[in-house]
Amino acid sequence: MNTIIFSIDESFEDYVNCRIDRFLAEQFSEFSRSYLQKIITVNQVTAGDRPVKANYKLKADDTIKIEIPDPEVLSVLPEDIPLDIYYEDEDLLIVNKPKGMVVHPAPGHTEHTLVNALMHHCKDSLSTINGVMRPGIVHRIDKDTTGLLVVCKSDRAHRAMAEKFAVHDIERVYTAITYNHFKDTDGTVDAPIGRSKSDRKKMAVVAGGRHAVTHFHVEENLSKNFSLITARLETGRTHQIRVHMSHIGHPLLGDTVYGPSSGPFRTDGQVLHAGTLGFVHPVTGEHLSFTAPLPEYFEELLKILRG
Repeated sequence: MNTIIFSIDESFEDYVNCRIDRFLAEQFSEFSRSYLQKIITVNQVTAGDRPVKANYKLKADDTIKIEIPDPEVLSVLPEDIPLDIYYEDEDLLIVNKPKGMVVHPAPGHTEHTLVNALMHHCKDSLSTINGVMRPGIVHRIDKDTTGLLVVCKSDRAHRAMAEKFAVHDIERVYTAITYNHFKDTDGTVDAPIGRSKSDRKKMAVVAGGRHAVTHFHVEENLSKNFSLITARLETGRTHQIRVHMSHIGHPLLGDTVYGPSSGPFRTDGQVLHAGTLGFVHPVTGEHLSFTAPLPEYFEELLKILRG
């Protein structure tokens, strides 16, 4: 159990008369508001040593104490799940992730993830830097995004690849189908991304967010007012392409989080494919470049939208 105490002094004077669940949500961005309300419900949040309800309004000079339960320890087991491997040596593995597969275990997704499959394939040969829940994982793509991922089998490779991602020394090109036709063939979205202030489960373009840049090229204006684009990431923020394209009025087909809640096709999530991955091998110095073809469902959509 982790105990954290806040004193509502002049540094928090703007929160006087604020609901305590809102106050805590803004202090603990890593937790959902519903999770914090659950903690309040079981009397693990007090004001002046007295349990409070979620609608309690803060008072000047309040002493707020919150007890954060220790995280649940999850066991991750190897699973014999086929992998589409593009490259492998003693330090790295390049895999083409299918649609619907979560990259690493988390509460609610402890089985059938890419990590479960990697643990079966690689046995004990995965980097340990990201802990037992994310062995080998140095970056990820969303569950419903398909395409190429680099997995680190050694700690030396993991440290070097993490540095490459930090300084944007990785070529990553995605293909997507978006709503609406474009007037210009090429463009750049340079807009900071952070947690949405209206929905903490979503990301958004927000003042004070993290620097984010996406370059895009319109490959084709399709029928039914859809477009085929490629997007090159200069930075790598959570949901970056999805947020940036929605921000400029071109949400991704199938993206019910950042686009329309329903669409003309059943896509099981956003139509987005991480098709190109290139970098210098962190150990051998060899330049590696990989391209994964569009998945079958993506090609079928293109046939329809090309008439």
